[in-house]
Amino acid sequence: MKAAVVKSLSGKMRFRLLKKNLLVFLGASVLLFGLLYSVRVFLLSPSETSGPTHDVQTNPEVHPGEKVKFNYGSLPELTQSVYTANYKQIVYNADKFPGEPELVLVVQVHNRPEYLRLLIRSLERAAEVHSFLVIFSHDYITEEINAIVQGITFCKVLQIYFPFSTQLYPNEFPGQDPRDCPRDISKDGALKMGCLNAEHPDSYGHYREAFITQTKHHWWWKLHFVWERAQAMQGYNGFVIFLEEDNYILPDLFSLYKKLAAFRKNSCPDCDMLALGNHNSLDDFTRLSSKVMTTGWMSTKHNIGMGISKEVYYKLMGCTNEYCTYDDYNWDWTLQHLSGMCIAKPLKVLVAQGSRVLHTGDCGLHQKEKCKPEWASQKVEEILQMAKHGLFPPSLVLDSEEAVEHKAHMKNGGWGDVRDHSLCNNYAKRL
Repeated sequence: MKAAVVKSLSGKMRFRLLKKNLLVFLGASVLLFGLLYSVRVFLLSPSETSGPTHDVQTNPEVHPGEKVKFNYGSLPELTQSVYTANYKQIVYNADKFPGEPELVLVVQVHNRPEYLRLLIRSLERAAEVHSFLVIFSHDYITEEINAIVQGITFCKVLQIYFPFSTQLYPNEFPGQDPRDCPRDISKDGALKMGCLNAEHPDSYGHYREAFITQTKHHWWWKLHFVWERAQAMQGYNGFVIFLEEDNYILPDLFSLYKKLAAFRKNSCPDCDMLALGNHNSLDDFTRLSSKVMTTGWMSTKHNIGMGISKEVYYKLMGCTNEYCTYDDYNWDWTLQHLSGMCIAKPLKVLVAQGSRVLHTGDCGLHQKEKCKPEWASQKVEEILQMAKHGLFPPSLVLDSEEAVEHKAHMKNGGWGDVRDHSLCNNYAKRL
């Protein structure tokens, strides 16, 4: 199509158009090189830059009670604050709760502070929470959100910050560059317009929207950073439980986790993942509280309270290019695609039928208005009253074994831009 457009122009116009496209390509290449270089800057751990270290608390640059000071005055200052925080990796409350964590939770945080407060309230109520390490991974930074997280006193806390957020790059890739193509313009129109990503619409003819692509970027960067770069994770051999800011955990989450891990070891050694949550109603929680099932991992069922081991992490990293180029802006649908396609054997999951993770959010990526966190709080209290007699079951019972097979689905698009592919691919590389 592009060749036909160029052919119809005069020689002088063809030269001008080709010259413009070459400059755009070179400019984009320089930008991407700069971003990929900064991947190394943002991901370098202190052990790679200042000699060996085994515990962030032994780093002479980190002192008990120290906090990273964030400067919000300008984007360069905020970016430098992110770099400093990801470098220092200060573990709050480490002196109060010494020793290795028995459970690691990773929470992906955007900008819903009221839901975040609700999640933290549930953490505080959790049994044995003092043995947890909770890692909050942020893609939006405010004084309020930092204060909420740093106000936690009941367990060890680490904050990490996604360094390629739309907040830090508001007017250039990976944010929304004003020279990018409008979402709904045709490819012919985009080529005539000369916008930056004219050659790369998604499978449905749409061009990228930065706020849509950010979540998938953040999820993959976070997965790599937690397993490879977080010094507080050194020596941890358990599962990491992945949550989001609008989740709420039940008080016996850790008790159930230990029972699931033991059940997997003894009765389901080929189970790849754990699912401590699901999206079913808790109306029948007391009956289902002790029941588990095995099945193939599915996006719509097992993307909440998901437990990933380091072995599964390595399987996923082996599929980095497939994750980073698959045209679906959803990280969970992309994982379902990988299961049984790039990963030859579909991922098998051990599922708690009585969910220990609730979804409280009534707004998010596609719903920006009518958020009622106070309603969520009231609903949670009602659920806790209803579920309290089913908490802390003494043992688990295998109730169902479903076929483990690849579940094909229609990809959702939104991930056709080669700049997204390149940046995503480089999170896990040492440049």
